[in-house]
Amino acid sequence: MRILVVDDDPTVLKSCQRVLEPEGFDIYLVPSADKALEAMRNDDFALLLVDIKMPKRDGIYLMGEIKKEWPDIPIIVMSGYDTEQTVQQAMQTGAASFIAKPFTPTELLNALQKVLEKPGGHD
Repeated sequence: MRILVVDDDPTVLKSCQRVLEPEGFDIYLVPSADKALEAMRNDDFALLLVDIKMPKRDGIYLMGEIKKEWPDIPIIVMSGYDTEQTVQQAMQTGAASFIAKPFTPTELLNALQKVLEKPGGHD
């Protein structure tokens, strides 16, 4: 199963890869919303992990664009700014789940598992 991870922080990208690849996921890492949209047009992904706060275009913008073209793809939002407003905005934009940074490998895997178990959450 291919997962697109979008974050401007290389440390977060690498830690997601380190946690998810041993679990059998095929991970594709991109540093920006624009690169994420490019990847989406060129490949099929089962799920997205998206950071909210990124330079230029943020995760909310990206989710809006993703939901227009790929309305059924589940998106898990990651943010170090887990204020109620941020969480609410992410969920209203179409996030399937929210995970606060920094997160543990177990928290990441649990968030993924919950989203993938939802009806329509995976292929």
